[in-house]
Amino acid sequence: MEVVVRRSARRKKTVQARIIDGVLEVAIPHNMSEAEERHWVDVMEQRFSRKEATAAFDLTARAASLAQRCRLPEPASIEWSERQRTLWGSCTPASGRIRIATRVAKYPEWVVDYVIVHELAHLEVPDHSRRFWALVSRYPDAAKARGYLEAKSDGR
Repeated sequence: MEVVVRRSARRKKTVQARIIDGVLEVAIPHNMSEAEERHWVDVMEQRFSRKEATAAFDLTARAASLAQRCRLPEPASIEWSERQRTLWGSCTPASGRIRIATRVAKYPEWVVDYVIVHELAHLEVPDHSRRFWALVSRYPDAAKARGYLEAKSDGR
């Protein structure tokens, strides 16, 4: 993706990015160092790359299909989350809300599906008990997906 950096004397602290005609425009303060500029360009390229990857998924339809296939409850809502840095997904059983980390969107579909199933299972069982793992194991590729995610976690 082509990137154009615009320095602004009016911009004091914040960095902003947007795509215009297929070009990523990154606006930065005029006094930012070259190292800071490189950092923020990289951050914005990654952020927009994740947004592009998430656009390919209809999470609501995907969750409904997986809930039916695995005999799990459907969520009240499911959405991508840019804020999740260490979790693959999270669930609030009381509200039925599920969030999936945007970085997961770049993984194979069967891994994304596993993360969704994992969170759907939490709607029924909030902990990681044997009963919970029995629900998750209804997804045929659960063991393979867990191995994939363990490899991606770098031991975290």
